Amino acid sequence: MNRTDKIELVEQLSTRLAETPFVVFADYRGITVPQVTEFRRRIRETGGEYQVIKNTLLRRAVEGTDKEGVGPYLSGMTGVVFSGEDAIATAKSLRELTKDLVKEEKFVIKGGWFEGIALKPTEVAKVADLPSREELLSLLLRTLQEGPRQVLGVIQAPGRDLLYLLKNYERKLEESAG
Repeated sequence: MNRTDKIELVEQLSTRLAETPFVVFADYRGITVPQVTEFRRRIRETGGEYQVIKNTLLRRAVEGTDKEGVGPYLSGMTGVVFSGEDAIATAKSLRELTKDLVKEEKFVIKGGWFEGIALKPTEVAKVADLPSREELLSLLLRTLQEGPRQVLGVIQAPGRDLLYLLKNYERKLEESAG
């Protein structure tokens, strides 16, 4: 790779890192080619991407940006997982895909980056515990619907209470007549 290609790649990486809300750096030592192929396919399904990038190029890409805190993670063999728009879906998929590989120490998470914060390896796993975009949207919808539902209940209460009162009075009259 000549110098101009490297400069272009560093610029692309800088742009990609700036746009991506969730990035994970991992040591992929010991993973077989079929495992990597399956891993890439499954990460792509969530809108993410997995790449192996030279550490020197990554260091240059994060130089002078807010992501300089990930510098310590850029040593040894480094594979990078970039999330798509839904960072939580990528994090959940990553946790599911790597749980066996992590146990066998074939895929070791070095650290990551999530929404402006450098993450330690243990913190990367916690991102997957956050609610997904769909869960947050359904929670928002429930919250928005709750106000009108309560107002409707208050509006209907006097009529409902009057109906119960009349039904009880009717039952009392029937009992006293019978």
